[in-house]
Amino acid sequence: MTEKKADRKRANPQDYMPDAETVAEELGKAQSMDDFFGKDGIFAKLFANTLEQMMEAELTDHLGYEPYEAKGRNSGNSRNGYYSKKVRSSEGATEVRVPRDRQGDFEPRILRKYASNTNELEEKIIGLYAKGMSTRDIQDTLHDLYGVEISAQAISTITDKVWSLVEAWQNRPLATIYPFVFLDAIHLKLRREGKIENTAVYVVLGVDMEGHRDILGHWIGDGGEGANFWLSVVTDLQTRGVEDIFIASVDGLSGFKEAIQSVFPQTQIQRCIIHQIRYSLRYVPWKERKMDCLQMTNSVSLAMAA
Repeated sequence: MTEKKADRKRANPQDYMPDAETVAEELGKAQSMDDFFGKDGIFAKLFANTLEQMMEAELTDHLGYEPYEAKGRNSGNSRNGYYSKKVRSSEGATEVRVPRDRQGDFEPRILRKYASNTNELEEKIIGLYAKGMSTRDIQDTLHDLYGVEISAQAISTITDKVWSLVEAWQNRPLATIYPFVFLDAIHLKLRREGKIENTAVYVVLGVDMEGHRDILGHWIGDGGEGANFWLSVVTDLQTRGVEDIFIASVDGLSGFKEAIQSVFPQTQIQRCIIHQIRYSLRYVPWKERKMDCLQMTNSVSLAMAA
């Protein structure tokens, strides 16, 4: 391998970044904030220029000679012009010129042949999806903020990538023993089959033998909280490797204790103090709750200290 080619192999992406003079020249053309951002903004142009230079360097490395270099003659492969490709990033949809070789086997590592999204845009789409936005909402947001036109199918394809990670986390092996486990449900409004429904999400937090706390999983129910569904949750914990739970902290849901002890018969059930205080306050007039809460808090602290 020649010294020149070795140098190309060691080149970093920073080597192709626009120099300070070019950046200053482009920034000097700006007359408003709109000139910086969006699909026709300065940053989008600098991004496209940098990407094109990096792909040119990759093609040089692929062919083994610089443009117009004599040793490229009769080498069996050569440069063969460009084709246009739209690349979507947070700065908008940018058109870049992708170099190609005569044999048609060159594929730039920086931009795969069938790729049109940067990782940054994918992260933004997944972030919006995690906040509960619909596919249509994500489309509108990307268009309004970045000038990016992206189909609903493309958004679905990107968000589907996270499901394998979610499923791997939800089904991961667990420790054999948990000294303490908290089981509770939170109620969220979820979109299901086109309707917004108030749905129970079952959550289990475990404390392991080293004292580390970890969310063991969450399960989406079929409406309100119920002991039968908790039975399936506890069974799932057993399937994933849990052999014993010393103490389980739960609320006063009817049948909850029986559901747990049908799978882990030696587990001691402890009523959650927070739930007990909350239930007790139902019978206390509103104006007296502050004083009663203070008294109960002090009593709990003394009991725990003892």
